[in-house]
Amino acid sequence: MKVTTLALGLFILTFSLQAQTNAPKYSNEFLAIGVDARALAMSGAFTAVSDDISSGYWNPAGLNYQTDDYAGSLMHAQYFAGIANYDYAAFSAKIDEVSTLAISAIRLGIDDIPDTRFLYDANGAINYDNIQFFSSADYGFLFSYARKLKILGGIESGLNAKIIYRNAGSFASAWGYGLDIGFQKSIKKLKIGLMLKDITGTYNTWNHNTSLVADIYTQTGNKIPENSIEITLPRAILGVSYRIEFLKKMSALVSVDLETTLDGKRNTLVKSDVISLDPKAGVELGYMDKFFIRGGIGQFQQIQEFDRSYTTLFQPNFGVGVKLNQFCIDYALTDVGDQTESPYSHVISIKATFNDKK
Repeated sequence: MKVTTLALGLFILTFSLQAQTNAPKYSNEFLAIGVDARALAMSGAFTAVSDDISSGYWNPAGLNYQTDDYAGSLMHAQYFAGIANYDYAAFSAKIDEVSTLAISAIRLGIDDIPDTRFLYDANGAINYDNIQFFSSADYGFLFSYARKLKILGGIESGLNAKIIYRNAGSFASAWGYGLDIGFQKSIKKLKIGLMLKDITGTYNTWNHNTSLVADIYTQTGNKIPENSIEITLPRAILGVSYRIEFLKKMSALVSVDLETTLDGKRNTLVKSDVISLDPKAGVELGYMDKFFIRGGIGQFQQIQEFDRSYTTLFQPNFGVGVKLNQFCIDYALTDVGDQTESPYSHVISIKATFNDKK
């Protein structure tokens, strides 16, 4: 109970300090995309649902529902017509009946970006051999620990320690650190989940190698970037899910998440100058607990038309999955970009569980 009170206190304190900082509204957004095709097909309404290795991302408390000794997961997706590659890998291990450890790695990168600074040689002639290439990539490493607490008749809790590395070739790089904490409570067929992200604020320290581009910035009249600290402010996600079984071999899982931010007005379904609420919902239909069809809606936004009227749009997602003994293969048709411009992306993830042979 003391841990829970401390976490909530830190969460509220960080929000109260927001007015004293110049923290950007959007920071480390690559960590908001989501992982695991099953969850993405349900539009990320997964805070109360997560019960396997993907919980390291969605809600570390769910790791304690893992029944096997070890689990591993891989996912790959391409966004913006293949320009950006998004990859995820994770491994988890059951320590005992009340605790689980996991590590997750996420990378969003744009590779093979041409560096044309030296396209012209000393004589003013174009020399294509002088073109070099670099990558701009964001990395996130999550170290998760889940433990069952005896309070409230038994509640799952989990903690994420995050290390973030971001770089734009050799021009700029940043290191960041932060904490997440999550809880889950099962009441028969109902599950309630709470995820507090970046409870103390996640701080990215940027270092710009201005010696490489200072001349170009000066020639073009642009301001030379300075070393700085970027703060990712906290957010809270409350989720509920309900599972029913019918016709002996059929099942249905319905989930709803409500994400709350207090960093000013965002383009969400419910918003004000202080608070913004972003709902999402998902459903999973199962047959024999082996074959699944999934769907979800989320990312509600208001788009202004040419006549200055507003239209509310949302993003539908779809997916399927199959569970074969110790392996799960999931597919999702989803998107992370502007709903009116970007094409949908195909996401595939694979999960496997293992046990010690004794």
